[in-house]
Amino acid sequence: MQRHSALVTGGRSGIGAAIVAALERDGVRVDVLDIADGFDVSDPRAWEEVGAVDLACLNAGVVAAEADPARISDDQYRRILGVNLDGVVFGVRRMAQVMDGGSLVVTASLAGLTATEPDPLYALTKHAVVGFVRSVAPKLLADRGIRLNMVNPGFVDTPLLGEGREAFVAAGFPLLKPEDVADAVLRAADDEEVGQAWIVQPGREPLKFRFPNLPGPRVPGKEGMRPPL
Repeated sequence: MQRHSALVTGGRSGIGAAIVAALERDGVRVDVLDIADGFDVSDPRAWEEVGAVDLACLNAGVVAAEADPARISDDQYRRILGVNLDGVVFGVRRMAQVMDGGSLVVTASLAGLTATEPDPLYALTKHAVVGFVRSVAPKLLADRGIRLNMVNPGFVDTPLLGEGREAFVAAGFPLLKPEDVADAVLRAADDEEVGQAWIVQPGREPLKFRFPNLPGPRVPGKEGMRPPL
């Protein structure tokens, strides 16, 4: 799918930098929105001057790296909510205001689909992102001609791994390369379906996660009835 313009949050390192490089190889003009350049995704005022693009990649993310809920600090909690969750909500809101077509891709995580004991705050934010994307994509954005999907990578060899990277290397655990995730982002951007979670794991082609159906009412005459929302 032809694109002329894009933006990437958190685009100065890791997955974001790989997304930027992949887009620029395709001749796309990319605006990089990164805290290193003074753009704070958690500040709603920062988004006020952001304009429409063909593809918006909401990728910025941080970890808390605290497993014990008794030791979680207020600053850790507010920071990870601000970057991982507010940055997505504010970004989607702004794009919904200024775009009349195109694609949005959010970098979520496998942590948004499963338990992540070493960093429950990270899991909290990514679960919230998954629920948000699935809820706003099918109608609220699709009716504007905007396709919204997400990628949910496993462990990626980026600075976010921190000191834990040594444990992965010592165990011989395969890590994704940022370029693997960037390729999945572009695939998700071109997907005609919306609200999809693209799983990215080492050695596998990106694939869509199939969410299980939830049990409905078991009341005579009401089986399979959906809420009137």
